[in-house]
Order: sequence, then C-alpha cells, then structure tokens
Amino acid sequence: MARQPQDLLHLLTRAERLAARRIQSALDAYDCSVDAWRVLDLLSGDEGRSMTALAEDAALPAPTLTKLIDQLVDQNVVFRRVDPADRRRVLVQLTPRGLRRRRQLSRAVRAEWGPTLPGLTEDEEDQLMPLLGRLSGALAGGGDKEGATTTAAGHPVGRAR
Repeated sequence: MARQPQDLLHLLTRAERLAARRIQSALDAYDCSVDAWRVLDLLSGDEGRSMTALAEDAALPAPTLTKLIDQLVDQNVVFRRVDPADRRRVLVQLTPRGLRRRRQLSRAVRAEWGPTLPGLTEDEEDQLMPLLGRLSGALAGGGDKEGATTTAAGHPVGRAR
C-alpha cells in the first residue's frame, strides 16, 4: 500500500491537537494558553530570544506572537530589551516572576502528561522523538543529515539516560 502525504498529515495533526488539548487541561488552572506556555519554555535561557526566533520556534505568525508577548509583558513575566549585539533587534527575556511561572507550569504539565508520552513506552518514545526531529528538519529544508535530535529551538529532544 502506497503511503500518502495526507495520511501522515492527518496523523500528525490529530496527535498535535490531542496533545495540545491534554496540555491545555493542565494549563487551564493557571489561566495560561499552550502558546504562552511554549513561549515561556522557549525563553528558559538567560540570554533572551529575538522575536523572529521565537515566532519560528513557537510556530506562531509574527503578529500573533507580538500580541502574546504584549500580554506576557502586562503580566510581568517577560520583558523586552534591545539586543546589545544588534541594536535593531529586540530580545525577549523572562522576568524573575516569569522564571517562577515557567517552573510552575512545567510541573503542572509534567503531572498531567506523566513520565512518558501517553500511550507509549519509554523505548517507543526514545524512538519517536528523534524521528519527529528528523522529519521536522527535513520538512524545514535542513534534511537533518546527521540525525540530530533537537527541536527547532535547538533544545534536545527525548530523555537523558
């Protein structure tokens, strides 16, 4: 049986929507959206991230990200600053309150999600994560020739053993 692109797209879309729904149920108690949680997680480093990189890594259109960052600034969980290396760019960074909020949300999501992806064993998850990383890289045009298993943000996927 020939594999059809729409079959893969259907399965990936369904999995993403069901996963987002499950995560949203954990975030509802904190009045936080999945997109806001993703952005806060992407900002976990100390150096800050450009709006362009955040939009790409969070898979959000720039206007949507700008509106979301405005809301997060109003909540005092992120702040904007000029990039010292390129004064034309704006970096977004977590505030101390944002760091606490990110940790709180991460704990809530982990408690809802469990130690592995729902319905998969640890070994299956260890196989799936690199495959999805490679697929994402290939679809983005990078091809991921070395089989690197990182997210678009450069974060490693899977679990350290």
